[in-house]
Amino acid sequence: MTVPPIAIERLGSPSFRARYGLAAAYMCGAMYKGVASVALVERAGRAGLLACFGSGGLPAERVEAAAAQLASSLGRDHPWGLNLLCNVTRPEREDRVVDICLRHCVPVVEAAAFMSITPALARLRARTLVAAADGGVGRTLRIIAKLSRPEVAEAFLAPAPTALLERLRLAGAITADQAALAARVPMADDMVVEADSAGHTDRGVAQVLVPVIVAQRDRLALPGEPVHIGVGGGIGTPAAAVAALMLGADFIVTGSINQCTVESGASEAVKDMLMVMRVQDTGYAPAGDMFELGARVQVLRRGVLFPNRAEQLFELWQRHASLEEIAPAVRARLEADVFRKPLADVWTEAREHLRRSDPATCERAEREPKARMAAVFKWYFGLSTRVAMAGDTARRVDFQIHTGPALGACNQWLMGSGLEDWRQRHVDGLAFRLLTSTARLLAERLDLYRPDAIASAVASATHATA
Repeated sequence: MTVPPIAIERLGSPSFRARYGLAAAYMCGAMYKGVASVALVERAGRAGLLACFGSGGLPAERVEAAAAQLASSLGRDHPWGLNLLCNVTRPEREDRVVDICLRHCVPVVEAAAFMSITPALARLRARTLVAAADGGVGRTLRIIAKLSRPEVAEAFLAPAPTALLERLRLAGAITADQAALAARVPMADDMVVEADSAGHTDRGVAQVLVPVIVAQRDRLALPGEPVHIGVGGGIGTPAAAVAALMLGADFIVTGSINQCTVESGASEAVKDMLMVMRVQDTGYAPAGDMFELGARVQVLRRGVLFPNRAEQLFELWQRHASLEEIAPAVRARLEADVFRKPLADVWTEAREHLRRSDPATCERAEREPKARMAAVFKWYFGLSTRVAMAGDTARRVDFQIHTGPALGACNQWLMGSGLEDWRQRHVDGLAFRLLTSTARLLAERLDLYRPDAIASAVASATHATA
């Protein structure tokens, strides 16, 4: 018997598709430093898919240029968005991105790495709300929160804190009417539950997290528009997408698989490495931007030494109070193999950078030997990202490449398809291939549970054992 196909429009939530004007309930998540590039967002948007530009780690000028180009090329005729990263230590950076979003009428913001509602995010929410003719609350900008913790989901399912809105009103950042509207709607229009993913990760397990947060959404839902739940992290094959939908996903979110496409902002050298990786080729390393906190990122470990070298630097920082305490032989190896220059020269470069970008941290590093050691070690993390983005093959072993095993699974799934080479992969083509295969697989799985199919299987088993 031929299994009737399922249309990709039936995957996920119809209201999610309608809300953003999408061809499918599918989203390409942001990837830092423009790896989710303008070209990627444009290609996805013109195909009716939502993608968000990866603004994290970029200077405000580049984010502004990207927003301006996307507003011009896609406007309100096609779906697109911009990433907003939480920045607790440098909140002014959040504010700059919010200002860019407001200036260029960005339609969607993917809010990531937030542990609580910040003033900048609350200002964005309030400034983009309008009173609707029917008495409801309209939005000129949608916020999709990416999170991996139930307590963070709870904060986004609620309105912005009243005290925070009042502070913003008194400061003149929002009006009284905007504060009143913001008190009536949740902080997020929709949410992405992020399981173990590329880059910064809590190593969450989708099978555990998604049902909890779906139930939380249902319990805490405010009157008005529904909050849709997306699932990301680990989705690189049709089977993974089916699993996400069965867990309750209203839409699916891909990340790692998109960095190995023509439109990705990753360098060609990085894409060449990524297209041959397998599911076992990732590992965890200290995060350079949260070095002292011990945060971790998931990275490629096949063909590079970055994870091991990063771990060594973190262990040295934990054990020693200053650079001077490090054994001479160890220091010599660091200078020869890792930094490729004297640590004194590294400190000079790090100090000059910090004086321009973060004077407070610079002053602390000049005053405290332990902080100075952290600044020197973090220089390597910055270098490892820069050489990877530039495709500097002379330092290939130092490439820091954020990726997850979903890409390895995708590579294996695509074997024999003609898409083994990333040069044949376009972000929209990959998405629709994944969606079509997901729909086919879901139809096959559901067919197994038809009453007549179950009865036939039982009869066959009984006959075989008779």
